[in-house]
Order: sequence, then structure tokens, then C-alpha cells
Amino acid sequence: MKNQIVTILGTGFINRYLVRNLTKKNYRCIISTRNAFQKGYLKTQATPGSIELINWNPNNFDELKESIKNSDVVINLIGILYETRKQKFMNIHAGIPEAISKICAQSDVKKFINISAIGANPDSKSLYQRSKFQGEVNALTNFKNTVIIRPSVIEGAESNFSNLFAKLSFFPIIPIVNKSYNFQPILVTDVADAIVKAIEAKDNHGKIYEIGGPQVISFGDMVKSIMRTLNKKRFIVEMPMSIAKIQSTLMSILPIPPILTRDQCKILSEADNVVSNNYLTLQDLNVKPSDVEEAMKKWLWRYRDRGQFAKAQ
Repeated sequence: MKNQIVTILGTGFINRYLVRNLTKKNYRCIISTRNAFQKGYLKTQATPGSIELINWNPNNFDELKESIKNSDVVINLIGILYETRKQKFMNIHAGIPEAISKICAQSDVKKFINISAIGANPDSKSLYQRSKFQGEVNALTNFKNTVIIRPSVIEGAESNFSNLFAKLSFFPIIPIVNKSYNFQPILVTDVADAIVKAIEAKDNHGKIYEIGGPQVISFGDMVKSIMRTLNKKRFIVEMPMSIAKIQSTLMSILPIPPILTRDQCKILSEADNVVSNNYLTLQDLNVKPSDVEEAMKKWLWRYRDRGQFAKAQ
């Protein structure tokens, strides 16, 4: 039996873990990226010929059609955390799933996996969350064999969250917004496992999975956990939302927002980022989530004062 072909859009955080899982199961991966020559490291995940990199300009879907038409599965990992002059939430989170799902509907694709986010909601004040929801609607409407996966905050060695606050441990005081805001961090390897299991699962077309780690934890407690992992004592203080909004507005003129955007402030003022149990979960995929706080020790040691030689508390 010939190997199944998977076309993957996006070469960000999740990609290398997902590709490794897929190639172990003898899937052949076609990975689309803006600059294929910069992503050669992905080919080290498998034997020669198992991974193909193709250049793709998101403004021209004609370049991607041939790849999708020859694929059994298509996975969309593309997402942004903040808008820039060229990249807008609606274009990325809603426009791309719409275009890809239409191509899938015209092809012999067996399943389209679209990665969304917990909190996707048409009534959210956050444009990020509204755009994620619209992407789900577009994909499910255009292609009946679509599966939506909504992860909570994804953690791993390359994560923005834990690495950011580890870097901020340089300061004696760390201000955060809404310390009581809860989320359910999930390890990137578990997300990769969930995607593969969703591909292999039967009769899940049109379904939505909400996936999170084994523990619900508050924003404040998560930052404290990071500090404990670093063997550092820091004052975690709550920044008033009004001040955070002013600061984020002023910082929005920078090419890369340093900590928090105004849209992220809106997310932190709404419902917690946890599995709602209104949809399918990791349990339905037979994936047992890993302990994120324990896993963080494997990559945060480099921020300790003595690095790997520092003793954990």
C-alpha cells in the first residue's frame, strides 16, 4: 500500500513535532513555506524522500493546488498572535482556511485538519478569537471532511509563553494582567499526537476537539511555577487592565509587540482558556496529556543563574 501524502501549511512551533510523528507512521509530508531554503532542518526528521518543501506565497493559492490535489490529508497550522501591516487576523485565520477547504472540496482529500484555538467565538471582543471562529465556520461549510482542533496555550522548548517570562526573570518585579485568568497549558508533543490521532480516527468529520493539559492553572500561578523552575524569587504583581491597555496601545507601534497587545488584553478580560467539555477532547483521541510544569524543566534550565549546573528547588 502506498504511503499516504499529507500537505502541511505552516512551519511554526508545532510543525517539527508533527512531521516527526507523521513520518514515523510512514506518511509522506509536503510542507509549504514562504522560504523553503530556510527550512531544510525539517528534512532531518525522516529518511530521504519522506519530506518535501515547497515555496508558497499565501497570496497565490494556485501554487498550492497541485500539492493538495495529490494529498490524502491537509493540515493547516498557520496562525499569528498579533497583527502587522501585512498580516491581518481575518486574512490569516479566516481567509486561508476558506481557500484551502474549497480546494479540498474539489480534490480527493480525505480529511482537512484546521488548527484553531480554545476561545474561538463569534461574539468575542477579541478580533483574534472572532477570526479563529470564522475560519472554523468557513472550513466546515466548504468541506464536509473537516476536523477542527482547538488547543489551549501550547508549551514546549520554543514556546513564546514560558520563554518570555523566563527572560523577564531578570527583573525583580514581574507585572501581569489578570493573575486569576485560567488556562490549561498543553505540551506541543501532545498536540502533535492529537493531530495524528485525529487523522486516523474514523467518523469524526465535522467534529471539533478542545484539547488541554492535565491541569487548569491561573496566569499568576503559572508565572510562579516558571520562577520556581528557575530557582528565582520574584514579586508577581497585578497590572490594572486600564494601564495594560494604554501600554499595549503605545507599544503597538513597534514591529514586534514586546509582551502584550491590546487584543490580548481583551482575551484576558473574557472567559478562561480551558476545555469547556462541550466538544470532543483528548480522551476521545486516547491521548494522555503530559505534566507541563515538569516538562518545563527540560528547557528552562538555561535561564537559571548557573544554567544546567544549578540545583532545582
